[in-house]
Amino acid sequence: MLKIDRLCVRYGAIEALKGVSLEVRAGEIVTLIGGNGAGKSTLMKAISGLEPAAGGAIEFEGSDIRAVPAHRRVGLGIAQSPEGRQVFADQTVHDNLMLGAYLRRGDKAAVEDDVEAQFRLFPRLRERQHQLAGTMSGGEQQMLAMCRALMARPRLLLLDEPSLGLAPLVVKEIFSVIRALKERGVTILLVEQMANQALKVADRAYVLKTGEITSSGPAAALLADPAVREAYLGKH
Repeated sequence: MLKIDRLCVRYGAIEALKGVSLEVRAGEIVTLIGGNGAGKSTLMKAISGLEPAAGGAIEFEGSDIRAVPAHRRVGLGIAQSPEGRQVFADQTVHDNLMLGAYLRRGDKAAVEDDVEAQFRLFPRLRERQHQLAGTMSGGEQQMLAMCRALMARPRLLLLDEPSLGLAPLVVKEIFSVIRALKERGVTILLVEQMANQALKVADRAYVLKTGEITSSGPAAALLADPAVREAYLGKH
């Protein structure tokens, strides 16, 4: 579904991604782990069209999309739940969900069905549907950010640090929903600093360090790899 080949992204003289190659197959969860500043969010932004590629290729379902602007990539089937949630703070929960379905304006009945589907994923959002998103907790905003992305009915869902700054019980709920999405066949590229959790839910994984892929393979193999454990998972 997604194939990245020798992708380079630069911020001025700084090369944030140095020839990154990876792939995501339909129905998989692929996770990308690495420390702060490794380039994980830069990669996600490059896939969604928010950062230009300085070199290499980004292919989605067989077509190179480097020249496709971000809003059209959503129409192709790529949606992102960004790091830091970035909900529309002065809009209600329901309005945020409807904005996620902006490109589906001629499909009103199906859009409302999908709103109900998001409320079933996270019942708390139903309770908060008329509340301004900016007044909700961080965990509730993360739920909303994920559901807003799902409202576009993406074939590829990009999840960037969904557990960042959240309480353990909320993290557990978020990962429970990620597992449920996997069972539905949703294809997910997951960036996550909680490497233990990410590797347990993923099919395959890549390790990104200072803009380069240093390791890759089945998630279970990386979870058991002593070098990966020492660098990213801790002694326990």
